[in-house]
Amino acid sequence: MAAPKAHALVHRVLAECPVTKARVCELMLPHGPISTPVFMPVGTQGTMKGVTADQLRELGCEICLGNTYHLGMRPGPEIMKKASGLHGFMNWKRNLLTDSGGFQMVSLVELSQVTEEGVHFKSPYDDKEILLTPEKSIEIQNALGSDIMMQLDDVVSSTISGPRVEEAMHRSVRWLDRCLLANKNPEKQCLFAIIQGGLDPDLRKKCLEEMTKRDVPGFAIGGLSGGEEKDHFWKMVTLSTDHLPRDKPRYLMGVGYATDLVVCVALGCDMFDCVFPTRTARFGSALVPWGSLQLKNKQFAKDFQPIDKECDCPTCKRYSRAYINALFKSDTAAMHHITIHNIAYQLNLMRSVRDSILRGQFPQFIQDFMKTMYGSKERYPRWAVDALESVSIALI
Repeated sequence: MAAPKAHALVHRVLAECPVTKARVCELMLPHGPISTPVFMPVGTQGTMKGVTADQLRELGCEICLGNTYHLGMRPGPEIMKKASGLHGFMNWKRNLLTDSGGFQMVSLVELSQVTEEGVHFKSPYDDKEILLTPEKSIEIQNALGSDIMMQLDDVVSSTISGPRVEEAMHRSVRWLDRCLLANKNPEKQCLFAIIQGGLDPDLRKKCLEEMTKRDVPGFAIGGLSGGEEKDHFWKMVTLSTDHLPRDKPRYLMGVGYATDLVVCVALGCDMFDCVFPTRTARFGSALVPWGSLQLKNKQFAKDFQPIDKECDCPTCKRYSRAYINALFKSDTAAMHHITIHNIAYQLNLMRSVRDSILRGQFPQFIQDFMKTMYGSKERYPRWAVDALESVSIALI
């Protein structure tokens, strides 16, 4: 048997919570180290909307996302190669993760059809027919030069049940093998597998058993956070982390609400991404430890406090709620200022989580977080209470 190829990722577990499944890890990648648990902002087409690469770096962001489907459509892999990959194209010197394009099988379901060969798309840009195969997805991601690539998986909505879920799970395993063979840069680009199986524990276990046999540097938990009941969501997350190897990172895809992040760290997840903090900023919603502030509302028109006086982001240091409220009537800069704050909020939250695990105080961090976010125990989401009880945290 041939020796396994060297991976572009070195993973070290630095600390583990003695009560929950939370841990702090260091990932060494070609563009520097990443400390986990980590939230990864999503820059679909090579940018966070309204935020520069320099601003992201100044906020302490160590890794962000690009979207293979959209970047593969426009500007396309040939332009990316000429630009020395997505790093050169967007002038980002730190790490990048690219998705596979598979999520568009759900988000653009009216425009796509799945066969064993790949996903047949009708482009939303020009109605052109496109075939995205596992090999084509990796070819585009190789051109993008991302540090972490995702396999093309067969994605179905988390609200679907029945034979289609099992079909998608088995196909995802087969497509992983094709992606591994297609990766031309394993020493520079890591390829993560994506665990599928919907909300069926037996299918999830089968997928975990098969995919953990493969020589991959990391695993993602896919097919969740798509509208399913939260009680089903957390049970599939913890089942997955129970069966994933300790010595490799665990990436929970598409999760970005603060409570979800804290609970899923306790359930053993290391990496997260979501458009939520940036998308909600464009609607005027600023994230704070006690929930969110809708800064377009007239109650903030004469409020000269920063969004959060405990926050040290550039927005909170320089601007008031009243100023941002006034900007919304005339200037897109309002969205920019809230986006900066919301990204800072997510990054600071994960920094605080890491610090509490390193100090051996993560259970107390959870108690304090929940009290601040919800005020009283009666308002705690039932699913979060149950999930935390499963890892020996009784909320008081």
